Amino acid sequence: MRVLIQRSGKASVTVDNHVVGAIDSGLVVFVGFTDGDSISQIEYLAKKIVNLRIFPDEEGIMNKSILDYGGKILSVSQFTLYADCKKGNRPSYIAAMNNYEAIHFYELFNDELRKYVEVETGEFGADMDVAITNIGPTTIWLER
Repeated sequence: MRVLIQRSGKASVTVDNHVVGAIDSGLVVFVGFTDGDSISQIEYLAKKIVNLRIFPDEEGIMNKSILDYGGKILSVSQFTLYADCKKGNRPSYIAAMNNYEAIHFYELFNDELRKYVEVETGEFGADMDVAITNIGPTTIWLER
């Protein structure tokens, strides 16, 4: 399981000219799954994400989590996090979990995040336009 986290201001996901998810501030979380991922990994990474101290405190130091700072999470499924370019210029996605299992894991992941904060989502499997105002910029890669 891989996640790419960006601290953001306004962020949204649009599918077919309709906004399907949007936040005013918080975290944008891109998530991808691979064979062998488990519920315990989902639980671990969700808790890790909401406790990351990447928001500024009163002195401007990144010392607050989203739980302390406030905001929402915009969760976006992204199988391309498992792109492999070792054999040339056309990425292989063979390491990404198949859609039938991945959608279930994506829903479980979002449900786990919702235990802590409000979550908006993209649309699994859709061609999405993602607009992000990355604050900092702050981008964190987590893998479990």
